[in-house]
Amino acid sequence: MNNWTYRKSVTAHDELAEHHRLARTLSWPHLVALGVGAIVGTGILTLIGVGAGKAGPAVILSFAIAGLICACAALAYAEVATMIPASGSAYTYSYVVFGELIAWIIGWSLILEYSLVVSAVAVGWSGYVSGFLASLGWGLPQAWIAGPHAGGILNLPAIVIIGLVAAMLMAGTRESATLNAVLVLVKMAALALFIAIALPHFQASNFEPFMPYGFPRSGPSGSEVGVMAAAAIIFFAFYGFDAIATAAEEAKNPGRDLSIGIVGSMVVCVAIYMAVAAAAIGALAYTRFADSPEPLALILREIGSGWGAQLLGASAVIALPTVILAFFYGQSRIFFTMARDGLLPQGLARVSSRGSPVRITLFTAAVVAVIAGLFPLDEIAALANAGTLAAFVAVCAAMLVLRRRDPGAERKFRAPAAMVIGPLGILGCLYLFWSLPAQTRWYFLLWNLIGLAVYALWAQRQAARSRAPA
Repeated sequence: MNNWTYRKSVTAHDELAEHHRLARTLSWPHLVALGVGAIVGTGILTLIGVGAGKAGPAVILSFAIAGLICACAALAYAEVATMIPASGSAYTYSYVVFGELIAWIIGWSLILEYSLVVSAVAVGWSGYVSGFLASLGWGLPQAWIAGPHAGGILNLPAIVIIGLVAAMLMAGTRESATLNAVLVLVKMAALALFIAIALPHFQASNFEPFMPYGFPRSGPSGSEVGVMAAAAIIFFAFYGFDAIATAAEEAKNPGRDLSIGIVGSMVVCVAIYMAVAAAAIGALAYTRFADSPEPLALILREIGSGWGAQLLGASAVIALPTVILAFFYGQSRIFFTMARDGLLPQGLARVSSRGSPVRITLFTAAVVAVIAGLFPLDEIAALANAGTLAAFVAVCAAMLVLRRRDPGAERKFRAPAAMVIGPLGILGCLYLFWSLPAQTRWYFLLWNLIGLAVYALWAQRQAARSRAPA
């Protein structure tokens, strides 16, 4: 059998040595909090401005479309994750269902997704902390709050928060998950406060014209507009439930906990997003907060609630790290699983006495800190979406293949109407991918060509060597 067609066994995890196993310490409340913490964050706190700049008031429709596609993918994830309860998310599912080559491509895409998401959220957090400190009269020098693209030297706050989250994860998975749950409650309270303050200022005229830039992606490359152009960017606002799937190996009861965590977090977050988006556009014309790095705080200041803006800014400073933690957690587990399989250096796939992968966490922190310190938010988010869309297509396809290949297998969660939501998820993701900026699609292609070269020249031989009998 060629290396690239080798498929991992579903039970391969049971044969692992102790120093390669993650500790089972998480229950479903931790997973719901992990999902909500990942999903509700930069997307609604910062990217609503980017989306409004591309779609106008119809950004609400963009949220609905992106949410529908993500819901299809979430149901597929819930079914496949409970059938294959091992760390690695879409990478592991692809390894079991399609073989090593496809798994490598998806894993390589997930490296891109998670690295860029952590970086993008760190940049978004930096925008809020800078604005909050400036409102208190403690503004930071521009040179140290922006990368070279914005006339600065380095986004220092973004690098600092990545270091703090890395330290928290190295302290232990359960401890960081418990703190994450507390911070998620802070974030929910802040969004509820925003809605309560903004709704009395609601003006229906702010929704006219509703779709000023049309529905399909249009316009010159790099400045595309339209409902689908916005959906392709703010799709970033909905994913995060796949970070729950990376926790399969650490869930106490994977069959129950994963399905509750994935589906429950999506239901909660779709409702929150639609309410916040409607309140934001109703309170202030979208042209006044489009492309702002802190749109919700700006809206509150514009309607005369300076104290509300300060409180929202403070809560974002406190709670946005929940998104960084969730995706950082997911990234370190993707890296960890690929290293354990021999596709990355195996020396990284060791856990500490507390059951957490310290080496891979430090490695991940170094990668994402460089990206966050130097690059702008919108470009990071768009390229991260490309990697995510590839993973979602793979998981929807894996669900369909498993339904046909092994229809009698135990499924602790069965996605409803699988033959409808599977193709809908695949086609929706492909349409969103096509709606991304052309430059982003080319960057993604280049990234995967580099990945295929790495696989051909190094990774496949290393993986085969790791499988060979000692």
